[in-house]
Amino acid sequence: MTAPLTPPHQPSSNDPWQTPPNWGGPGGSGGPGGSHGAGGHYPGAPLESRQEKDQDLQPDLRRAAVVTALVTLSGIGLGLLWLWLAPRVPLISDSTAVFLKDSEGEEAIGADGTFVLLALAFGALSAVLVFWFQRRGGIALVAGLALGGLLGSLLAWRLGVWLGPTQDVVAHARAVGKGVVFDAPLQLRAKGALLAWPLAAMAVHLGLTALFGPRDPEPEWGVFPGMPGAPGVPGSGGSVPPVKS
Repeated sequence: MTAPLTPPHQPSSNDPWQTPPNWGGPGGSGGPGGSHGAGGHYPGAPLESRQEKDQDLQPDLRRAAVVTALVTLSGIGLGLLWLWLAPRVPLISDSTAVFLKDSEGEEAIGADGTFVLLALAFGALSAVLVFWFQRRGGIALVAGLALGGLLGSLLAWRLGVWLGPTQDVVAHARAVGKGVVFDAPLQLRAKGALLAWPLAAMAVHLGLTALFGPRDPEPEWGVFPGMPGAPGVPGSGGSVPPVKS
């Protein structure tokens, strides 16, 4: 007498390709759509709530805000150095118009070049100092460093122009008199020079982080049901628990 066959609508329990009861499907406890434990994470994955992520982000935002403020204030030093080192453009008046004393001079271009070189140096220095005191990277920190560099460049530009020779060239020419040489207002003609500081700061900081920053630990993966090596799966090398009669 033969044993009754398994009905078609009921899969055999000895089928090695059968999906485990706790795997797969939105209602399963171990599949991609199911929940395993709390939060619906796989075994071995970190369990981290949104509130914990927000709490971890708050210190980074505070550090980024402090870096932005300090780097912006250091723009005062850049403005003073630019005012001191930038070449002057000599002007002269004949009581009817104001002319360049040296029409072939390159002092105007030199002012822009001086600002760019100083901004690159300030960008590299600020990146080194931020990395030295923080010893870490992060998008928030780099964004704060770049924003502070841009604001510091704007502050340096406006401070140098404000402390430099007066912008009223006609009044200045009348005050000094005919045939007397005086300095033209300090100007930054190439506004792209304002990006030198943030670009240099980001490049140097990212380079230092890649070379000397802390390394992330290698992730540890858990064993999923149905993976090779998992217990109870035929052909995986794991041991099959004995069936009690």
